[in-house]
Amino acid sequence: MTAMALAQYRCSACGNVTRFDVTVTRRTRAFHHFTVGGELTVEDEVVLAEHVEEVSCRWCGSGQAVEEVTEEALAEPLSKQSEA
Repeated sequence: MTAMALAQYRCSACGNVTRFDVTVTRRTRAFHHFTVGGELTVEDEVVLAEHVEEVSCRWCGSGQAVEEVTEEALAEPLSKQSEA
């Protein structure tokens, strides 16, 4: 499956950068190959459109404090980012 670019997140409420519940709506096109016995293999799946509906922090449950961040921002300490 060809996925679209994955975002990275940070929870500004608790500092979490590793565990999030992400709800995504995805539209795909794929080749479905059925064997004579009826078993399915999905091949050549391509993501045509993707929309992130909701992201919430797995640690503290906050959905309003989660923000999308760049790799450079993830390398900075959370205290330094809150000063900016």
